[in-house]
Amino acid sequence: MDFTNPNTMRECKIVNDSVMGGVSQSGLRQDAQGMFFEGLVSLENNGGFASMRSAIRFPKGTQQLALTAKGDGKRYKLVLRTELAPRVTYTADFIAEPHWQTYRFDLGQFISTIRGQTVDAPTLSFADVIEFGILISNAQAGSFSIQLKMLQSA
Repeated sequence: MDFTNPNTMRECKIVNDSVMGGVSQSGLRQDAQGMFFEGLVSLENNGGFASMRSAIRFPKGTQQLALTAKGDGKRYKLVLRTELAPRVTYTADFIAEPHWQTYRFDLGQFISTIRGQTVDAPTLSFADVIEFGILISNAQAGSFSIQLKMLQSA
């Protein structure tokens, strides 16, 4: 997925803690180097997360994902959903460094969760993924900003 393409932003949606009464806010904006996911995480009303999501498919045989991004030094999660277990999210943490970096994710790095709680779930296969997202949570109150350039499979 090429985040330097303005059409990519139209395929993305925002899901914040407002779905459960929180007041965190986030949005997307584009520039020539990629798409920004930015906003403000608030812990008010038992909130504390902001996320963006988009549909995606990876080819059979994909063994690794590579995300090129730069950010604010905060901890983010790469989040995947599959068609086999639509309620389960598979998450892998990374720190968004303040310079362009390519983060590589192997299958073994992902933890299966439902609403942040670890659960037993079907084994992740990148070929089963139907949605990916970027999530900021873990009580990281305050402003955040991460710029995404590319998500590729290998």
